[in-house]
Amino acid sequence: MKAFRSLTLFSMTSICLVHGAHAQMVKLDGSSTVYPISEGVAEEFQKAKKGAIKVTVGISGTGGGFKKFCRGETDISNASRPITAKEMEDCAKAGVKYYEIPVAFDALTVVVNPKNPIKQLSIAELKTMWEPAAQGKLTRWSQVNPAFQDAPLKLFGAGADSGTFEYFTEAATGKAKSSRGDYTASEDDNVLVQGVARDVNAIGYFGYAYYAENKDKLRAMPIVNSAGKAVEPSEASVIDGSYNPLSRPIFIYVSEASYKRPDVKEFVEYYLREGAKFAKEVKYVPLPARAYEISAEHLKKGKLGTAFGGKNEIGIRIDDLLAREAKL
Repeated sequence: MKAFRSLTLFSMTSICLVHGAHAQMVKLDGSSTVYPISEGVAEEFQKAKKGAIKVTVGISGTGGGFKKFCRGETDISNASRPITAKEMEDCAKAGVKYYEIPVAFDALTVVVNPKNPIKQLSIAELKTMWEPAAQGKLTRWSQVNPAFQDAPLKLFGAGADSGTFEYFTEAATGKAKSSRGDYTASEDDNVLVQGVARDVNAIGYFGYAYYAENKDKLRAMPIVNSAGKAVEPSEASVIDGSYNPLSRPIFIYVSEASYKRPDVKEFVEYYLREGAKFAKEVKYVPLPARAYEISAEHLKKGKLGTAFGGKNEIGIRIDDLLAREAKL
């Protein structure tokens, strides 16, 4: 199922198969990275329920999604990074408690036009390219590295409300949200796909699912890791940890109050059973079965909160995530 291509057409995608006027409604919003998984789960869940429960999936970005979630406007928030301390505070003030559910791992992918001659990039070169000091000054590829082509540097990246923006900037520049501002930004990853595909001098970044859907238009850039090896994003490089620091867990957050509703409870249980299948289908890395079992246990026992303490962490591995969630 590749229905997330339609993301460019709507700021809010409602996947509704309505056969009755009184169908119940489950509302999700947030990360465009997590969107393909949640959209697939929602579509199949509604088919299984024959329209008795409707599910809407929005794409406000991780930050935008948490704003709605902490105001009690949504039942579930898609997130491409853990909830922040500020968001935790906002939710607490509003009396919104939540379950944190990791759903997959993503290889955050740096992409270029297929005709771009660059073969690999280091984290240091990404920093040179994206750091705030580069704004208005570093405008050509040869300024990043004298060995690169003397051609205009065209940058495409996530918008400021995106969890991908926060994760990438911290991984590349050493500080979350520390980025030059003179680039084409969008919360809609398909806008970034099209921008890079149309310009031989362009470079951008987004979740692996959007690269996998557009391999005929883009080339994934191998990233030199701390061991000095140029590594391409893949399921294998995420699992063995060699793609760090650009591999990351992605989540859904479920409102405690919403989960008490039968419609939301049924949808979340379906998500835990089927989410791995949809994660794999859109080319993310499903978690081991134990991860989904841990989340189910948290729901059953009412274990609320986050295992990250309000901080993002760069380079966390799958085993680290499982150990941390188990101690929540």
